[in-house]
Amino acid sequence: MHPRVLKGRRTAFAAFLPAVIASSSLGCGYSEEEWKAQLDKYNRLQSQHQTTEGRLAETQKELEAAQAKVAELTKQLEAAGVDIGKLNENLQATSTQVSQLSSTLEEREKALAEFKARARQLEAIKARFETLKKKLDELTKLGLAVNIRNNRMVISLPGDVLFDSGRETLKKEGKEILLKVATVVKNDKSLLQRDYQVAGHTDNKPLAGGQFRDNWGLSLMRAREVLVFLVSPADVKGGGGALPVANWSAAGFADTDPVATNDTDEGRQKNRRCDLIVVPSVEEMLDLRAITQ
Repeated sequence: MHPRVLKGRRTAFAAFLPAVIASSSLGCGYSEEEWKAQLDKYNRLQSQHQTTEGRLAETQKELEAAQAKVAELTKQLEAAGVDIGKLNENLQATSTQVSQLSSTLEEREKALAEFKARARQLEAIKARFETLKKKLDELTKLGLAVNIRNNRMVISLPGDVLFDSGRETLKKEGKEILLKVATVVKNDKSLLQRDYQVAGHTDNKPLAGGQFRDNWGLSLMRAREVLVFLVSPADVKGGGGALPVANWSAAGFADTDPVATNDTDEGRQKNRRCDLIVVPSVEEMLDLRAITQ
């Protein structure tokens, strides 16, 4: 039945019911006091019903606003590279449930509380990523790419700037850029205290033998070379970044994690890189885990 028709019938019924109560009550031998008591009871029930209807409408309005806020925050985070796909699935199920006409005030208030909690979590995650990215803005001024991949902040260092083809020895230009990265990290206490992983990557062209045997060996040794330089004291031969060794690790991924196609020279050049990954803190990992459950 159409909502307007239903509302009209409710109004007519509300106006008609007292008359019915009055006629039936007097006709059945009720006293005037008993009739008034019945009428008062009806008026209380009608008032409670109107109050519930008002709260239901208000809660629905707040719920729609919270849903819109969560959708907008989700859109912003996904555009930045944060993966919260499971959140969408969970909240979609909730939205479907409360959209039913039979959903009660309690069900809608519960859904509203859930959406508000999710919005707070998304805002906290968004603020953390934005704060961290702002701290790394100096690196973007150096021409380095800073973005979010797999829910982690990543600083990408072009492999061709760091190394000659098929080699793991850092070039002069590579050392200079790494020293600038180390300076940015050391100048911010919160960045200095964080954990990082150097991730080596290659294109998909196989190595023709040599000491590294394959791209796994090359990517790992390049990551190690960057790591050793960044944590070496500044006064050693060749210099170093003097970053805290306990906060750094290295890994090689060969050609398993490309950021571009390997079908073109330009794409392969982008894939030959060393990423400095800002490892999420325990608090950040718990937040991300909670938001996807």
